[in-house]
Amino acid sequence: MQIDIKTSGVKPVRNTYAYVEKRFGDKVASRYQEASYDIQEEINFHYRPLWQPEHDIFDTARTVIKMQDWYALKDPRQLYYGTYTQTRARQQEVLESNFTFVEKNQILNTIAPELLEKAEKLLIPLRHYEWGANMNNSFITGYAYGATLTNATMFATMDRLGSAQYLTRIGLLLDGNQGTSLERAKQAWLEAAEWQPLRESVEHMFVVKDWYELFIAQNLVFDGYLYPLIKHIVDRDLVAQGASAISLLTAFMNEWFDETQPWVNSVIKTTLQESEDNREQIQAWIEKWQSQACRVVQTLLTAMECEESDLEYIESIFAKRLSKIGLTAKETAA
Repeated sequence: MQIDIKTSGVKPVRNTYAYVEKRFGDKVASRYQEASYDIQEEINFHYRPLWQPEHDIFDTARTVIKMQDWYALKDPRQLYYGTYTQTRARQQEVLESNFTFVEKNQILNTIAPELLEKAEKLLIPLRHYEWGANMNNSFITGYAYGATLTNATMFATMDRLGSAQYLTRIGLLLDGNQGTSLERAKQAWLEAAEWQPLRESVEHMFVVKDWYELFIAQNLVFDGYLYPLIKHIVDRDLVAQGASAISLLTAFMNEWFDETQPWVNSVIKTTLQESEDNREQIQAWIEKWQSQACRVVQTLLTAMECEESDLEYIESIFAKRLSKIGLTAKETAA
C-alpha cells in the first residue's frame, strides 16, 4: 500500500484588518501596526465630559500642538502589549538576579558606611520623583490623541511605577528591611532644602493642562537632566570609590533611559517637522522647564558636594541631545 502525502497552501481571505489596510495597503501587517494605528475613538460619543464641556472626551484641541496625522508620532521600538511585557520580563529576570546576588552575598556590608549613606541620600528620595513621573505619564495617556503615542506613554507610566518600586527595594536593602530609609527619604522629600526645587517642579507639572507641554517637561527636560546626573554621581562618587554594588542595583535606571530616549526624541522630532508653529512652541516649553531643571540639578549637586563643572557637564549632554532632535538648548550654566 502506498500513501502519498501532499501539501497545499491556503491563501487567507484577507491579509489584515480593514483599518490597517486603508493606511498601509492590502498586505500582511505587523502586530505593532494592528495594535497601534487608527484605533482612537473618534465618533459616536454620547456626551462631552461634565468637567470639561468645551472638549470631546478624546480631543485634538487639548494641546496647542497641531498635527495633520497624530499617528505620525510612532514608537521606533514598535512596542505593543505583547513585546512590551516580554521585554520587561527579560529585564526583570536580570534585575532580580542582581538584587539576589547583592543580598545573598551581603555585598553592602563590604561598602564603607559613608558611601552607603550617600547612596541613600541620593537615590531613595527619587522614588517620589518616579511616582510623580508615573502620574504625569498617566495624564498624558488619558488626554493625548493617537494610540501610537498613548500606548507608549502607558508603557512609560508603568515603567515609572516599576522604577519607584526598585528604588524602594534599594532602600530596604540599605536599612535591612526595616523601612527606616524610606521614612528618612519621605521626610527629605517633604522638608530637606535640596529636594524642594524638584518637589516644587513636580507639583507644578501636576497642574499643567496641555499634555504635550507635560510630555516635554517630564520626559524630555527633567528626565534629560536627572538621569544623566544620577548616573554621573553614582559612577564617579560611589562606584569609583568601591561601591560597585550600587551600580548593579541601579542598572535598571540607565538601561531604561537609554531605551526610551530614542522614542521621546522621535516623537518631538516628528512634531517639529510638522510646522514652524510647533517648533516655536516646543522650543519655548523647553526653555521654560529647562530653567527649573537647571536649578534642581544645581541644588542637588551642592547638597552632594559636587563641583560646579558638573552642571556644565550635565547641560552639555542635554544640549547634544537637543541638537540631534534639531533644537537648541538655553544657556543656563553659570
